[in-house]
Amino acid sequence: MHAQWAPVEESNDPGELLCTHRDQCPLRFTSGPRFQEEIVADPSFDVVSKVERQEIDNALNQTSKELAQRFDFRGANASIEWVGDNGVAIQADTEERALAAVEVFKEKLIKRGISLKSLEVGEPAQSGKTYRVANTIAQGISSEQAKKIAKTIRDEGPKGVQAQIQGDQLRVSAKKKDHLQDVIALLKAGDFGVALQFTNYR
Repeated sequence: MHAQWAPVEESNDPGELLCTHRDQCPLRFTSGPRFQEEIVADPSFDVVSKVERQEIDNALNQTSKELAQRFDFRGANASIEWVGDNGVAIQADTEERALAAVEVFKEKLIKRGISLKSLEVGEPAQSGKTYRVANTIAQGISSEQAKKIAKTIRDEGPKGVQAQIQGDQLRVSAKKKDHLQDVIALLKAGDFGVALQFTNYR
């Protein structure tokens, strides 16, 4: 945080600061004896890992249509569906077709610009004559991943950059905006096991 000074109307407010000498004012001296302190936040941005459910839903629906139309899935009873908020279940009559259906889903995600780091694919599990693959859409940055990201910024980023873990995301701040751009480039080049987005740049 740093302070700027701005002129205000003269009043008896004790919270206002008095500047009586031109050479003591941090900015150009203007008429009027009283000045008020304005707190200005350092430039910052948030590091998050979030995927819009609507985009996942679009990829899921496209996968479902392809499974119903493709010749190599005929008679395999292949299907895909939501399970809860972040779960996607894929199943088929054989393990091979179930895994092939997972690949179709991955292709649809990529086409929609969604990183496969956001998809956690489970192992095929047999239930009767059906093979089921439980998948999870990763949302948020885990504590361990956040610590790794913060350490990378501290060790390899520009001096003076601050990285604060806030729940499942991080807030990165610096005195210079150029330093924030350097951090974004640094994180894009790294592999933290999670898809990262950079938001709220200000």
